Amino acid sequence: MFAKPFRVKSNIVMKGSDRRKLKADIAAAFPSLSSDELSELVPNKEEFNVVKIYTHKGDAVTIYVGHKNPLFFQMEKQLYPTVYMLWRYPAALPTFRTWAPVLHKLVGGADLMLPGVVVSFDGLPDVKRGDSCAVTLVNNKAPVAIGTAAVSSAEMQSLGMKGRGVCVLHSYMDHLWAFGEKSSPPTLRDAEGGAPDLNGDQCLAEEQEEDEEEEAEHQASQLVKDQACPAVAEQAEGEVEKANEEGEQAHQDEKSPQEVMDALLWQCFLLALKSKVKKSELPLLTSTFLRNHMVSCCPSGKHLDIKKSSYKKLSKFLHVMQQQHSLVRVKELTKGVESIVEVDWKSPELRFSAPVETEAVPQTEALYHPPEITALYSVPARLQPLFQDANKRKGVALQPTEVRSIVTEYVKNNDLVDETNKNYVRINPTLCDCLLEKSEYQDVETLKWDELFSRTLERMQECYQIAYPGQTPQIKKGHIEPIDVSVASRGSNKKVTVIKNLEVYALDPSAVAIALQRRVQASSVLQAVPGAKDKVLVQIQGNQIQQVGHLLLDHYGIPRKYIQGLEKASKGGKK
Repeated sequence: MFAKPFRVKSNIVMKGSDRRKLKADIAAAFPSLSSDELSELVPNKEEFNVVKIYTHKGDAVTIYVGHKNPLFFQMEKQLYPTVYMLWRYPAALPTFRTWAPVLHKLVGGADLMLPGVVVSFDGLPDVKRGDSCAVTLVNNKAPVAIGTAAVSSAEMQSLGMKGRGVCVLHSYMDHLWAFGEKSSPPTLRDAEGGAPDLNGDQCLAEEQEEDEEEEAEHQASQLVKDQACPAVAEQAEGEVEKANEEGEQAHQDEKSPQEVMDALLWQCFLLALKSKVKKSELPLLTSTFLRNHMVSCCPSGKHLDIKKSSYKKLSKFLHVMQQQHSLVRVKELTKGVESIVEVDWKSPELRFSAPVETEAVPQTEALYHPPEITALYSVPARLQPLFQDANKRKGVALQPTEVRSIVTEYVKNNDLVDETNKNYVRINPTLCDCLLEKSEYQDVETLKWDELFSRTLERMQECYQIAYPGQTPQIKKGHIEPIDVSVASRGSNKKVTVIKNLEVYALDPSAVAIALQRRVQASSVLQAVPGAKDKVLVQIQGNQIQQVGHLLLDHYGIPRKYIQGLEKASKGGKK
């Protein structure tokens, strides 16, 4: 949970009434603590702070800080101790022991797998699923991680000590630990290791003797460790490595589709910043960054869909990247249109991010390809009886040829072709209700084939299918908006050319503006379209309709029927 940096929302001194309530909560959560120990942890007069933070995943967590160290953290109304607190009172939680090589896995954010658990002579601690527990290393009772039991003790044994044992929330050397004094774990002798815990007068009496023997014991034991521990550690690390791989795969299977998409989004974001974005491109439209950079960094066989992530919107995702990680700075340069204006390429997260495997894309595929647009007609409720025999329900979108074929089949199946003149179709009650006006009910008995088809299409809902390269086709109602090219006057009768609706055809307005600048050697600007969210118009000096036409038709391959305003080009325009 704290493997990555978190963002501090507030840091205030705790009031007396809140301290009393916190003591009661601690006493309920950790009944082994005495009243004196509670008073030492949460003093009445010394400084004690409550810090509210947001983790890198957006979870709200409350941290209680005393003696310059975080002692407890609370999330979802559940109170957990930190390693700093447990180093003082290690018996506050049931503990699981593991080998030293496992520690670097826990620090990296991994959970403790059951094959890595060292079972003591007394057996496993008695825990239930979800109980708070700690993790210690062999020969040292000082906890190095805190989490919750993935399964109960009985289930651990029934599973043959395979699978996940402890879901780690916080560990030594993570960012919560770094929020304190960054001290190392104390050496607390493990009673099972042959050194019984001593206290009181007996401990004081034997302290001197232990100090004198410690150096000799250290030299002798070090030799044994150098010989024995590598083999044990190597064997343990191999088992843990295998268990972690199995657990990691199981963890992937347990992840929700939303969590999987969040991880893919994060990977593509880092790779796009690291390998695609150049400083000369800034400021960069956020929509362009997603479409041209992040999508191209998506691994082969996967599809990046931000709507399926927990963020839902690109703006929210980039806001989190800015607030919690400080990787980018996003600014609204024009009203309603956001751009990335700064990237922290020196950030450790960016510099040391693991590369994402992507499929090599030939250079030709990076070229723009216009979307395929197909005119369709949707079946309305009024015409549903006419399409019923063809199993076409209300709302189904059909191509004009399909409509013509279905109507023809209906006429033939119902024997409606006029016997005297095969160019006409007799009107039955269904055609009457579907195609005729009320005033025509008594007068119109036949219709020509062409009129029959035209009336059918007129009464259907117009829609269209648009298929962008590499994406699933989308069906939208109404007419597709054409690219609008016009000339307007701006102060002192200066002419400017305005281009709208480029986004409908997956064209990047900034790329079009740059291409036009190079062609006509005139300045251009991007402006938000009033009343249209996430749409930008390109404005360039002079009457440049002819050059805009050449660019859209010849370079980008947009069909002429989807561009309006080209007829207004001046005959003497620049070439």
